[in-house]
Amino acid sequence: MKKYSEMSREELLALKEELQAQYEEVKAKGLHLDMSRGKPSAEQLDISMEMMDVLASGDDLKCETGVDCRNYGVQDGIPEAKRLIGEMAEVNPDEIIIYGNSSLNVMFDTIARSFTHGVCGNTPWCKLDKVKFLCPSPGYDRHFKITEFFGIEMVPVRMYPDGPDMNAVEKYVNEDESVKGIWCVPKYSNPQGYTYSREVVSRFAKLKPAAKDFRIFWDNAYCVHHLYDVRRDFLVEILGECAKAGNPDMVYKFCSTSKISFPGSGIACVAASKANLDDFRKYMRVQTIGHDKLNQLRHVRYFKNMDGIEAHMRKHAELLRPRFEMVLLSLEKNLNGLDIGEWTKPYGGYFISFDAMEGCAKDIVAKAKEAGVIMTDAGATFPYGKDPRDSNIRIAPTYPSLEELRDAVEVFVLCVKLSSVEKLLGQVE
Repeated sequence: MKKYSEMSREELLALKEELQAQYEEVKAKGLHLDMSRGKPSAEQLDISMEMMDVLASGDDLKCETGVDCRNYGVQDGIPEAKRLIGEMAEVNPDEIIIYGNSSLNVMFDTIARSFTHGVCGNTPWCKLDKVKFLCPSPGYDRHFKITEFFGIEMVPVRMYPDGPDMNAVEKYVNEDESVKGIWCVPKYSNPQGYTYSREVVSRFAKLKPAAKDFRIFWDNAYCVHHLYDVRRDFLVEILGECAKAGNPDMVYKFCSTSKISFPGSGIACVAASKANLDDFRKYMRVQTIGHDKLNQLRHVRYFKNMDGIEAHMRKHAELLRPRFEMVLLSLEKNLNGLDIGEWTKPYGGYFISFDAMEGCAKDIVAKAKEAGVIMTDAGATFPYGKDPRDSNIRIAPTYPSLEELRDAVEVFVLCVKLSSVEKLLGQVE
C-alpha cells in the first residue's frame, strides 16, 4: 500500500475525489453515533444489576463493628469497605478514607482545600503569587478542567509509553517552588492506555520537591481494568515506594468502583500517609458526618473480596475486548502503511489514543461530526484544550454497541484519509 506522502499531486487529487464521494454517501445515511466519552455500555451496567438485590428491607444492616449503616457516623468508611477497597488499591485499610460516589469529586475538593486552607499547615495557595501544576499530555481532560477552574497555571509534560518525561518532571518539581502538584493516571492512562514503568515510579518516589506542599495526584482509575487475563500491565505501588524513599507524605492516591459497579453510584477513596489523612479529616469533620454506608455495605456484600472484584472485571473484559479489537483491527486494516496516523494498542483501560498528521485532528473530528459521529473534542487531552500539534484524538470504544462501533470506526477511518489527503494538497490549514 502506497504512502500518501509518496503520491503525486494527480494521484492525491484522484484519491480525494474518490474519498469525497464516499464521504457524501456516509453523510446521506443520517447516522447518530456517540464515541465522545468513556462511558460503560448498557451491557456493562447489566452485569452489576444483582448488586441491587444484595440489601433488602429485612436484612441486618449493621457493619461488622455493630454500627447501623442506616444512621449517621463512621466518617472514614466502614471497616469491611476499607479492607475491600484497600486490597484493590494495594494499600492497608488504615491508609484509606472511603468517600462518596466519585473520586473526581474528591480530587476537586482536595484542590479547593489546598487553595483555602493549605496543605498540612502550609500557606494556602490562594495567598501565593503563582501556583503551577504539571500535566502529562495527552492526558485526562477532566483533570485539566479542575486546575483550569481554579486558575492554576498548567505546564504540559510529554508522555512516553513508560510514563511522563521524568527529566522534565524532576527539573520542575525540584527547582520551582510554585509547582504544587502533578496529575497522573499511572495505569492504562487516559487516553493512551500506557502504564508507568518501575523506573518511572521509582523516580517519582525519589523526587526532592522545592515546595513542601507538593503532591502527586495519583489517579489510579483503571487499577483492575484489564482487557486480557494473561497480557496485563504491572504497576509498582506508589505509597510504599514513597515511604521507602523517605517521602511518605508526597502522594495522594485516588481510586473508585465507578467503572466496576455503577458509574455515579460506586464508592471512591483516597489512600495516603497518616499525616495527609489527618489533614483530610480536619475538613471532613466540618463537611460531612459520613458518606453513604449502605452503598459501602452493598459493595462489600456483593463483591465480598478481591477475588469477587477480579471475577466481575473479567465479565467487563469479555464485553470490552471485542470492541477494542474491532477498532484496532480496522485501524490496522485501513490505515497501516499509509503514514497518516499512529495509534496505541492498550491491554486495559477505556481508550485508544490516535495521532493524526499534524494539523488534522480538529478537521477529522469536525468531519466525523458532520457525518454523524461525535468524538471527544480535538485538543481536549491537553491543558486549556490546546494541542500544539493538533494531532491527538481520543477514541472511546466502550459505549456504542458493536454494530454502532463498526459504523463509527468506518466513518472515522474515512475522515482520517480525507483530511490527510487535503492536508497534503495544502487544503487544510
